[in-house]
Amino acid sequence: MITMPSFGRSTTITVTGIIAFILLLHVNLFRSPHSQPGPASLQYIDGVYRLPAKSDPEKFDWARRPQLHPVQQYLPLPVHSGAELPKVQYAFTEKESSTRAAERRQRLAEVKFAMKRSWDAYRRHAWLADELLPVSGGNKTAFGGWAATLVDSLDTLWIMDLKEEFQEAVDSIVQIDFTATTQKSINVFETTIRYLGGFLSAYDLSDDKRLLDKSLELADMLYAAFDTPNRMPILRWDFHAARKGEEQVASDHVVLAEMGSLCLEFTRLSQITRDPRWYDAVARVMDVFRDQQYQSNIPGMWPLIVNGRDMEFFSKHSSQVFSIAALGDSVYEYLPKMYALLGGSEQYAAMFNGAMNTLMKHSLFRPMTKQGDVDALVPGALRFLEEKITVQAELQHLSCFSGGMFALGGKLLQNDSYVAIGRKLTDGCIWAYDNFPTKIMPEVSNVVRCKDDASCPWDEDEWNRAVYDLAPFEIKDSTNSSELIKNNRLPPGIASIPDPGYRLRPEAIESIFINYRITGDESLQDTAWSMFKTVYAHTRTEFAHAAMKDVTNGTAPMEDSMESFWTAETLKYYYLVFCEPEYVSLDEYVFNTEAHPFRRPEYVRGG
Repeated sequence: MITMPSFGRSTTITVTGIIAFILLLHVNLFRSPHSQPGPASLQYIDGVYRLPAKSDPEKFDWARRPQLHPVQQYLPLPVHSGAELPKVQYAFTEKESSTRAAERRQRLAEVKFAMKRSWDAYRRHAWLADELLPVSGGNKTAFGGWAATLVDSLDTLWIMDLKEEFQEAVDSIVQIDFTATTQKSINVFETTIRYLGGFLSAYDLSDDKRLLDKSLELADMLYAAFDTPNRMPILRWDFHAARKGEEQVASDHVVLAEMGSLCLEFTRLSQITRDPRWYDAVARVMDVFRDQQYQSNIPGMWPLIVNGRDMEFFSKHSSQVFSIAALGDSVYEYLPKMYALLGGSEQYAAMFNGAMNTLMKHSLFRPMTKQGDVDALVPGALRFLEEKITVQAELQHLSCFSGGMFALGGKLLQNDSYVAIGRKLTDGCIWAYDNFPTKIMPEVSNVVRCKDDASCPWDEDEWNRAVYDLAPFEIKDSTNSSELIKNNRLPPGIASIPDPGYRLRPEAIESIFINYRITGDESLQDTAWSMFKTVYAHTRTEFAHAAMKDVTNGTAPMEDSMESFWTAETLKYYYLVFCEPEYVSLDEYVFNTEAHPFRRPEYVRGG
C-alpha cells in the first residue's frame, strides 16, 4: 500500500507537514472517506497513480506501447464550482409497516436466490469463460475471453452480500490477461462498460485495491484504441495490429452509442487516480459530439451511424435514422450521468436539454391501448429522408431505459416535466409487458400511434389497418388483418413483432427502479415483483436462465444464451428495487449503462 507522509501534533509545522496535509486533502477530494490513497502495486508519480512497469521485459506491457499520436497537453478534469446538486431520491420518511417490510425482505431473498443459482451454474460450468450456455451447460467466448460474466457480476455479488463468492471472484482476476485474446477484433465499447465498469464499481464498493490495479491494466490497453491522428477511438479494434504498433485510423462508419458511451468509465478512473489522460481521451470525443449536435439533419440529436475519421455527423446524400434505442441509447443516457459525476457540468446539461427537447418535439408519442386509461409514452425512431422527418412507431426493449433517463435528468436539472415524462415512458414499457400473453415484452414490436395524445380511445379498425399495413408485401393479397393477428399472436395495440424474443434484458426494471427511488411510489415495487416472477418462471433452465425466442408463445424453445447483463444488470435492479432506499443511493452513486454504480465524489453530491 502507498503510505502517505504522516504528521503528529506539534507546535512546529514543517514545510514537509504542510505539503503532506495538502496532498492528503487533495486525495480525499477524489476518494470516499473509507478509502485509502492507493493500492499496493500502484506508484504515485508526478501527482498521479499508475501501475509500475512489468518486471519481465519479455512480457508485453500496454503501458509501454509507444503512442504514435501522443497528446501534447491533457484536458484536465473540470473544476467543481462548489455548488451542491439537488437531491435525486425521494424523502422516504414514512415508517414501513411490518407486513410490508416482511414482504419486501421475502422478495429480496427470492431475487438473491436467482442470482446465487445463476452464479453457481457459471462457477461450475463456465468459470473464467465469458458466458454460460444455460441450456446445454457449456460456455462461450463473446467479449475477448476475459471472463465477462465474472467481472460484470462483481458488484452484484457485493451488493447482494455474497461476500465469499465475491472474494473468490476477485482472487481469480489475476488470471485475466489483457495482453492476449483469441478474437481478431475487440469491441471497445462493450469492453469498457462491462470490464472497466465492472472493476471500477467493485472497487468503489469494496475498496479492494486489486480491482483498481486491474482497472488500470485494462485502461492501458483500451487507451491504445485512441491512438489515432485525431484521437477518435477505433471501436471495432484490431487488437493484434495495435500490439504490433501499426498505424490506425478511426472509422468513417461508427455506431453512435459505441463512440459516445465511454465517458463515464474513463472519467471515474481519472477521478480516482488523478491521472488526466483518461478523462482527456473521452473529453475530446464528447467535445466533437457537442460541436456536431446542431449540425445534424435533426438538430439536437445524432444519427445512429457517425463518421469518426472526419468528425462529421451530417449527411445530405443519404437517409439517416435517429433513435434512443439500439445503436444510440447510451449516448443520451450518459449526458445526465456525466452531469452528476462531474458535479454539474454545464456542457452536459446543455447537451442533455438539447437532445431531450428534440426527442419531445419529434419522437415521443402515446400508443393506442385497449385499456384506454393508460397514459403512457413511447420513443419512436426518426428517419430523415429528402428533408422530411418520419416517425416509426417502434417500441424496442432497449429504449425502456429512457424512463429512468428522463426522471434522473429531471431531478438533477430540477425540471419537473422531465420527471413526468420519465414516468410515462416507464408506464409505456409496463403496459407492453402486461400486454403480451407471457407478460414479457419482446425485443422489438410496432405499436399504433395515437392521433391525439390528449384523447386516444381504442379504435379496432385503426389497429386492423396498422396490422395490414405492416404485413409483408408478398402476402397482402392472400390474407387479412384478422388472420395476421391470429397467426402472429398479436396482442391488442400491437401491429407487428419484428423480433419476438426476450434476451434477459434489464431496461424496463432499470426505469422502474429509478422511478421508484425518485417518486417513492410503492406500486412500482409491486409491478417489479410481478415482472420478476414472470421472467423467472419463463426463463428458468436446468442450469440457470436463458433468453426466450418468442414471448408470444410460452412453450417455444429457448436460446442457449445468458449474456452477462442478466447477473450484472437485470437481477441487480430487481434486487435494489426491494432494498432499503438509502442502499446504493442515487444521491451517492451514478450507474453506468451496464448497471455498475460509480461513487459520486463527495464534493459533487446533492445536499
